[in-house]
Amino acid sequence: MPHIRNLALAVPRRGDDLLVFRGHDPTRGQTFYRPLGGGIEFGETARQALHRELREELAVELTGVRLLGVLENLFQGFDRDGHEIVFVFACDLADPSVYERDHVGEILDDAGTPVLWRPLSGFDDTTPLYPAGLADLLAK
Repeated sequence: MPHIRNLALAVPRRGDDLLVFRGHDPTRGQTFYRPLGGGIEFGETARQALHRELREELAVELTGVRLLGVLENLFQGFDRDGHEIVFVFACDLADPSVYERDHVGEILDDAGTPVLWRPLSGFDDTTPLYPAGLADLLAK
């Protein structure tokens, strides 16, 4: 049964660069980028989920976490309809060495998904940043 997914996403910045993972939707033949983070579990705040997800995905700690905004994202991808409520958090990475590498590594709990710094100005219709509305929120 379809449901609304609640997410917490981290948007650490390195100048104009944003830390993202590169994904691919084979049903649309599209490569896309999205900040790290994930689902909020029952009984967990969005902020708690953010910290847990970044530990799980990249083994990093966050500092200076602050809510930038909330986006509602209705989309079609991976051959299904999706509906998300996305809490977007600005933050800093506690480990300064992460800022020194353009290619940060891979998501730890996944199958080789690359994590990298990418300029906010480098996203467009052919290389989109998801969720929809995120680039506008970050440009404010």
